Amino acid sequence: MANLLIVETSPRGTQSVSNNMATQFAADWNEACPSGSVVRRDLNHTALRFTDGPWLAAYFTPPPAQTDAMQAALALSNELVAEVIAADVIVIATPVYNYNVPAALKSWFDHIVRKGRTLGFDGVGLLGGKRCIVLVASGGVYTAGSAIADRDLATQWLRLILQVLGIDDVTFVAAGGTKVVDLGQETRADYMAPITPLVRSAALASARESGAT
Repeated sequence: MANLLIVETSPRGTQSVSNNMATQFAADWNEACPSGSVVRRDLNHTALRFTDGPWLAAYFTPPPAQTDAMQAALALSNELVAEVIAADVIVIATPVYNYNVPAALKSWFDHIVRKGRTLGFDGVGLLGGKRCIVLVASGGVYTAGSAIADRDLATQWLRLILQVLGIDDVTFVAAGGTKVVDLGQETRADYMAPITPLVRSAALASARESGAT
């Protein structure tokens, strides 16, 4: 049985293009793999804390020497790491804010990049063999050929941090120019019409390649 983890980042709920892409992906995945397991992690409903002194002290203390307070500081991080390790396929659905990912997604990565769990003590990522699909929604268009393609920091950073974790099998599905929906120049349904087949294709391919079908 294949395990799918979907990480949602946008705070806009059903008004979010990236959340709609994630919902579409989950539906197509369930269709291709009805016996598969799906975990949806909404970072806007997760009590993420930014890395601070107590968290870092716990991080650098070997588990046998951790105090109760240190274990409590790492409890959520341990939960998030367990979700990632259990997943065969990871979907990250995110908007782009000011050319990069939202703070919540950066914080999520800070919690899951853990020495001895997802990252070896030699700096080699331990999550090799997993597949990741990144669903990116942005007001601007940053794909190849665009006049502002050099500003595509979000995609570059996500690819880098995933590679650090050992995940090289990464597919990006970009939904650029979403501002036409916010400005009322196009309905959400019309905007999503050409995006939905791309999401469906990625979902079916990931299900097939993970042995889910």
